[in-house]
Amino acid sequence: MQACFYVDDLFYRQHQFELPLDYADQDGETIRVFAREVVAKDKQDTDLPWLVYLQGGPGFPAPRPDSNSGWFKRALKQYRILLLDQRGTGLSTVISHQTLACKTPDQQVAYLSQFRADNIVRDAEAIREQLGIQQWALLGQSFGGFCALHYLSYYPQSLSRAYLTGGIPSMTRHADDVYQATYQRVLDKTQQFFHAFPAAQGMCNRIADYLLNNEVILPNGQRFTVEQFQLIGINLGRSGGALAMYYLLEDAFVDVNSQPELSYSFLTAMLAEQSYLTNPIYAILHESIYCQQDASQWSAHRVREHYPQCNYVSGEDFCFTGEMVYPWMFDQLETLKPLKTAADLLAEKADWSQLYDVEQLAKNTVPVTAAVYVEDMYVEFDYSRETLALMPNAKAWMTNEYEHNGLRADGERILDKLISMAEVIEQTQS
Repeated sequence: MQACFYVDDLFYRQHQFELPLDYADQDGETIRVFAREVVAKDKQDTDLPWLVYLQGGPGFPAPRPDSNSGWFKRALKQYRILLLDQRGTGLSTVISHQTLACKTPDQQVAYLSQFRADNIVRDAEAIREQLGIQQWALLGQSFGGFCALHYLSYYPQSLSRAYLTGGIPSMTRHADDVYQATYQRVLDKTQQFFHAFPAAQGMCNRIADYLLNNEVILPNGQRFTVEQFQLIGINLGRSGGALAMYYLLEDAFVDVNSQPELSYSFLTAMLAEQSYLTNPIYAILHESIYCQQDASQWSAHRVREHYPQCNYVSGEDFCFTGEMVYPWMFDQLETLKPLKTAADLLAEKADWSQLYDVEQLAKNTVPVTAAVYVEDMYVEFDYSRETLALMPNAKAWMTNEYEHNGLRADGERILDKLISMAEVIEQTQS
């Protein structure tokens, strides 16, 4: 039974689909995939085109809108939105340390291998067919853009348009190239952070030294380390992230019997930063999003050796890391520990399927418009330009006005811009 409700001027309808875990085995195990339909209340019965939102990550559910604002406000003027909880996330059959506990490491690998962009897109196609929709448009944010390019590679006939925000990957580069670029981006953002907040360098050095010399336990019972502290640098790639980080650092210590300790509020905030704990796909399948018939072999960990400043030594200046996944995370992060063997096996897996069809993308006629962020810390700008050069019919708005989360920060304007650009493409085609 579909659950439906109204909130203010929006109508919501929930959809559940039983779909194959492995599309090569249609009679085998199935999983549940959840999607939420959102439409303006006064257009509830109108025959509107559909827009499917593909969430970033990998490993995170679609947003839960609570108002007609941001990019929703612009989209709902002309679309019926489908918010897809990608397989393994949200209200779809979820992947967590709890649900994987009954499987052996080899079984975990076989199961997790079915949760990449290719099957996310196959799920979307199956849903489109079940809903009786001839074509729909895509809005892909970050990893959602990676999924959209897979969709354009293999099912372009199902798409009317594709809007991409901060989500154009390289078609051909190895994960090592990606991390060579993104480490440099993180170092640049770190330098900018310490320049903007001169006191922050000393604060970070003090916290790191304290962690080296004391056993500090997070509220979930997990030991907190310098390496974990460095991970909060992921916030430097988001608008407003730098100031929020500085405020956290200000509140790091509390005096207890005239001795400084890391405060409970700070440690609680640090725990909240570790989304890998609750969204293990984000850790265990992260590097695989760059793999096409090759193995990552813990790419970020290996490439880190070329950036010795990322390895903190007392007496030297601290620096952050970013959106990188490391093998030590499966030794230190409490809910990732049971997945360590599977993570190592996945890092050595080399028989991944091809994610993109370069020839198909080169002749693509589906209107594709993209917001490409010049200073993006997560998706390398130069590699996005390389891909766009392979897609002559795609149009990009290249801007340094926004960070990677531009769609969240100013989504109404960004989506309006991309829709207008797509309309120009269609006029040219006609």
